[in-house]
Amino acid sequence: MIQSILDNDLYKFTMQQAVLDLYPEARVAYELTNRGGTPFPPKMAREVQKKINTMASLSLTLDEKAWLEDTCPYFTPAFLRFLSEYRYDPEEVSLYQEKSRLFATIKGPWYRTILWEVPLMAMISQTYFEMTAPKIMSRDDICQRNRRKAKKLASHQVSFVDFGTRRRFSFANHEDLIKEITRLPGHTLLGTSNVHLAQKFNIAPIGTLAHEWIMFHSGLGNYKTANESALEAWVKVYQGNLSIALTDTYTTDAFLTCFEKPRATLFDGVRHDSGDPIEFARKIITHYQGLGIDPKTKTIVFSDSLDPDRAIDIHRFCREKFKDIYGIGTNLTNDVGTTPLNIVIKLCQCSAGPGMPLRPTVKLSDDKGKHTGDKTELLQCMKTLGI
Repeated sequence: MIQSILDNDLYKFTMQQAVLDLYPEARVAYELTNRGGTPFPPKMAREVQKKINTMASLSLTLDEKAWLEDTCPYFTPAFLRFLSEYRYDPEEVSLYQEKSRLFATIKGPWYRTILWEVPLMAMISQTYFEMTAPKIMSRDDICQRNRRKAKKLASHQVSFVDFGTRRRFSFANHEDLIKEITRLPGHTLLGTSNVHLAQKFNIAPIGTLAHEWIMFHSGLGNYKTANESALEAWVKVYQGNLSIALTDTYTTDAFLTCFEKPRATLFDGVRHDSGDPIEFARKIITHYQGLGIDPKTKTIVFSDSLDPDRAIDIHRFCREKFKDIYGIGTNLTNDVGTTPLNIVIKLCQCSAGPGMPLRPTVKLSDDKGKHTGDKTELLQCMKTLGI
């Protein structure tokens, strides 16, 4: 199911390097949330555990290391040496099942455990569909559907990125998707978040940072300073590279209070991941204009539950206002005639180092349905931010 140590999203590696640089002693815990409430089949945990155990054999090959050196200049030689020696430790993952409910936690040093989230979700998703064996479309029909989507996006000049690793139907289906789209003349696929498939099909690996980066910084300080300290730490490591800021960890309104002119100028743009996309775009345009920054020089990456039609609708509004890119995930890699899982794995606890207590972490977002974390802590977060 997991073909390579690089069969993961780029932002896990970019954050891993930043963690090694700044927080090598940090410890964290992650937790699975089944948002859709899907019942899992008997013995699902046992089957996923088998796949988890195989992860220990993965390692970075010499060819992969050389490709990363050529393609990702923001990775330092020290980090690539570390990644060459990295091995997954299945003991860091705890998985069990109670009737139809599946429970998963990941615990350990942040610089190690950070790589588990995406492949673990992909393994849970693929195992679920293998065990339930739903009736799906034929492979040819799926490929034709993928081509139609890509042609539709191209006909409307919508630039997009594959963000679909986490909840894909299978690795084979994900691979076929990239293969079919990259064969199309005039396609508007800019790249993929999946580093292994980026290498295999000679397209760009794309990604920056995720919510956990900002959630961790709330544990170092408080919810009011989390966005600011997270952005400052990111700039310290990447010096203006990989500069798309994620806005909605504690709501976009809270984020914009610290996205002042120096940061708004330095960062190439922002990513939308919850709430109404048009309202968000208007808010960002107004914010840039208020700072004396031309929005046309900036980028918004939209990544919230997109399909081609929704991306095209948003693009109609965005055209000529700013640069717009669309990260389309599950709709690309798990649109085969069945219902995808609605699962996430999020950071739930963190500490700056050994001997320090683990503090709870939460995520608010601009959509209440995407709030995650302990309910009491969520209320405290909202109270602190005046929400």
